[in-house]
Amino acid sequence: MRHEQIEKNVNLMMVLIVIVISIGGLVEIVPLMLSADATEPDEGIAPYSALRLAGRDVYVSEGCYNCHSQMIRPFRSETERYGPFTTAGETVYDRPFQFGSKRTGPDLARVGGRYSDDWHRLHLIDPRALVPQSNMPGYPWLAERQVDPDLITAKMKALKTLGDPYTDEQIAGAAAAVEGKTELDAVVAYLQGLGTNRRLAR
Repeated sequence: MRHEQIEKNVNLMMVLIVIVISIGGLVEIVPLMLSADATEPDEGIAPYSALRLAGRDVYVSEGCYNCHSQMIRPFRSETERYGPFTTAGETVYDRPFQFGSKRTGPDLARVGGRYSDDWHRLHLIDPRALVPQSNMPGYPWLAERQVDPDLITAKMKALKTLGDPYTDEQIAGAAAAVEGKTELDAVVAYLQGLGTNRRLAR
């Protein structure tokens, strides 16, 4: 009878649904917020350099995460293909994280150092020149756009206020680090760093 009353009262039903979802969310989120495994960086994990940070922003703005995940699950089929599974401690400086679940293209969590810079440049400009069966679009305009030094400096300052351990020297040198660099240079730098800190720390 009580169950029937709840089902017939839309407002009560909505309130109870919100309460249940809130409790479920808190049960999942609060332990992670208090766990050092989720909030402390793994050994060897550092915040992005100025150029890699610019590359990550381009990666996100161009929607690369729609086809490429950056999370290797702890299954044999995953680790044999891509490498060690992803831990929370290696993604503490990702805002937003790039885990994803769509894999039109391969996972990129450990792509750093697997190919040369020239390979990445050509692949980003004309993917089918290297992988004839690829359905990835080309991004030739990245070679024409310059990275904005002032924007990267401002982003590093903002990230420092959020807790990323950038030094004043790193922030002061950010503009010089990206001066004259194209968005293509930045994306290549970002990709070449993916997974390398984790491998060096092992």
